[in-house]
Amino acid sequence: MSVQGTILIVDDEVRSQEALRRVLDQDFEVLCAGNTADAEKLLEGEIVHAVICDQRMPQESGVSFLKRVRELWPDPVRMIISGYSDSEDIIAGLNEAGIYQYITKPWQPERLIEIVREAVQLYRLQKETETAGVDVKARPAHVKKVVSVKRGAAKQLYDFDRILHSPDSPMRGVIELGRRAADYDISVLITGESGTGKELLARAIHYGSARATKAFVIQNCGALPDELLESELFGCKKGAFTGAYQDRIGLFEVADGGTIFLDEIGETSPAFQVKLLRVLQESEIRPLGAQRVRKVDVRVVAATNRDLEAEVEAGRFRRDLYYRLAAFPVHMPALRDRPMDIPLIAEGVLSAVKVSFNRPNLRFASAALEEFSRYHWPGNVRELQNEIQRMAVLADADELRCPPFAGRRTPRRASPAANGQLNGSATLKDKVEDLEKAVIINYLEKYEGNISRVANELGLSRVGLRNKLSRYDLRKNGKGDVLS
Repeated sequence: MSVQGTILIVDDEVRSQEALRRVLDQDFEVLCAGNTADAEKLLEGEIVHAVICDQRMPQESGVSFLKRVRELWPDPVRMIISGYSDSEDIIAGLNEAGIYQYITKPWQPERLIEIVREAVQLYRLQKETETAGVDVKARPAHVKKVVSVKRGAAKQLYDFDRILHSPDSPMRGVIELGRRAADYDISVLITGESGTGKELLARAIHYGSARATKAFVIQNCGALPDELLESELFGCKKGAFTGAYQDRIGLFEVADGGTIFLDEIGETSPAFQVKLLRVLQESEIRPLGAQRVRKVDVRVVAATNRDLEAEVEAGRFRRDLYYRLAAFPVHMPALRDRPMDIPLIAEGVLSAVKVSFNRPNLRFASAALEEFSRYHWPGNVRELQNEIQRMAVLADADELRCPPFAGRRTPRRASPAANGQLNGSATLKDKVEDLEKAVIINYLEKYEGNISRVANELGLSRVGLRNKLSRYDLRKNGKGDVLS
C-alpha cells in the first residue's frame, strides 16, 4: 500500500517517537527528530505534509518551534501533542503558530490516525486551491466542501454533451472516442492544431471518468525551461536551484488520484523526456533537492500540435515515451474541416460575450455568419472567439454588422494547379511537393515572412523549414528581402 503523506515527529523522548511511529508508519512515511535542530535539517531536505511536535522539550517549546516553522516552511500542517492542558499554550499555539490540532496525551491510535489523515488531506486540498501557507486552522471538512462544489460545477461545465457540434460533424467521432477513453484508466494523446480545443476534450475525459472527484491540473510544457518544468511537475526543496525560494509540491502530487494535462508535450527536451518517462514507468516522483521518492497515482493526458510520429523518426522525441503517452490517440479536427459547426460555436461564444460584456441584446447579422463560414480560420476556435470579442467591442449597435475580416487577408487555399490536378502527367511526388510549397507560401504571406511563427504553425523546426525554403527557392519574400 502506498503511503498517504510524510509526517515529521519532533519529540525528545525516544519512546514517544517509537509509539507514534508504530501507529502511523503503516499509512504514512514517518520521520523522527529528537530536537528542533534535527527537525529543521529534515525540513530542509524533505517535503513534509504535517509536523507533530511535543510541546514541552528541553531546548524549546513546541509552540515556539512551530511558529518558526510557519515562517520558514509554511506549507506543512502543524500539530502540537502534549500531556498538559495549559490554556495559554493552546491559545498561543492557535494564534502564533497556526496550530491545526492540539492532541492531548494519552491519545487513542484510531483517533490519531484520523487526525493525521485529515491533516494530509487538508495539505493537498489547500495546495489544489492554492491557499497553502496562509492559515492551517481551517477545518478539512470546510475546504473539502469548497473544492467539492468547484469540482461539481466543473463536471457540468465540461461534460461531453457541452462540446458544440452538429449531427454530421467529424467531432461526433472524436467525442465518442473521448467517452470510451474516459471509461478506462489509460493514457491519452490528443493531437491537432493550436486552438482546436484539446484542453476542452482533456477536461471532458477527466470529468467523465472515475477520477472526476479528484484534481485536474494543467501544465504547458513548452512555456518553461527544463529545471523550472521539473520543479512545477515534480516539486522541489527550497534552495534546490537558483530561484527556488521555497518548498514546492509538484503538480503530479497535487493531481494524485486525478488527472494531469501535459499540453505542448512535443516541445520538451530529450533530457526532460527521460525524466518524464521514468515517472510514467515507476509511478513515482523525486522532488528536486529531496532525498526520497514519492509514489503517485495519476492519469496522464498529453497534447501537441506536432506530428509526434515524425518527431520520433527524426530523433527529436523518444520512441518509448511516445508509446507511453499515445496508448489512446485522439485527433482534433481543424475548424476549417468542420464548417457545419461554425454557426453553433459562434452562437455559443456570443452567449458568453453577452454576459462578460454585459450586453444581453447582442446578435449576429446574417452577413457576419456567412463571412464566418467562408473564412479559413488558421487559429481555429480560439481565433473565432477572439474575432467575436473584437466585433462586440467595435460594435456601436446590438447587431454585429461590422465586417469581421475588413482589412485582413484570408489565407488562400492551394489552387488546383498548385495541387498538380491540371497536370495529368505529374507524379505523386511532384503533386505532394507542389501542395507543400503552396501551403508554405500561404503561411509565409500570413505571417509576413516570420520564420519562427511559420515553423511553429506547421509543426517544423526552424532548420527544417529553412531546408524546405531552400528546396522550393522561397528564401526571399515578395519584396526581395531575405526571410528571417
